Amino acid sequence: MKPAAAAGLLLALLASPAARAGLSFEEGVARDPDDNQLLYREQHLVRREGERTLQRLVLYRCPDGTAFARKRVDYRDSALAPEFSFEDARLGYREGLRREEGAGEVWVRPAPGEAERSASLATAGLVADAGFDEFIRRQWQPLLAGQAVPLEFAVPSRLESLGFQVRRLGPQALDGEPAEVFRLRLGGWLGWLAPHIDVAYGRESRRLLRFEGLSNLREDDGQRQLVARIDFPGAATPAPEGRWAAFEREPLSGCRVRG
Repeated sequence: MKPAAAAGLLLALLASPAARAGLSFEEGVARDPDDNQLLYREQHLVRREGERTLQRLVLYRCPDGTAFARKRVDYRDSALAPEFSFEDARLGYREGLRREEGAGEVWVRPAPGEAERSASLATAGLVADAGFDEFIRRQWQPLLAGQAVPLEFAVPSRLESLGFQVRRLGPQALDGEPAEVFRLRLGGWLGWLAPHIDVAYGRESRRLLRFEGLSNLREDDGQRQLVARIDFPGAATPAPEGRWAAFEREPLSGCRVRG
């Protein structure tokens, strides 16, 4: 299986249990794992009601600050397989998951002028996009006990879900915070052929601290999936409600993540 087939996955992984009510803000900084070059920034707004996460809105910015992509996530029907839509103005690429009368449907439009393609997916046990964050927290104890936990992850670019396994790699300290590192890879023999993704979560906070591997973004030329190390150096902070509308209104423009 080509490496790109295992991608589309996660950036997904960009969540954190921040403020427990209202709107919060958090930023992820994406760098090239090989040369540490700044690639882009992810700015997350998360709306919560008590302990429940309701919505997420993400702007992706090139190093010069230009907003080039946006993602909307709605957890109200499912915390594990939320509805989401993602658009990248550099390539005109769009993908997502929606629900039609209780059924799940993944969709993709690879480029402007191309027709949207879609396929139905069973949603029982399905994990999609940032729902992976909730999956990790729900499986925390089995993972710490050394179990390899399976999951079906929605990959809209392939119009299907793929079987993965998550396994604990061990403890690590990130910026002085004790963390646990987990590895996501395709199940079965394909797991030895396709790239893996490593994620680190705070041991006490269970907040995503780092993601490293194939992201849901493509290189500027659209030919390959972008490999990134994304760090979330600070916990989420409260944000004014008006910031949500500003994120929604901000126009997207083409730019280069590799300047």
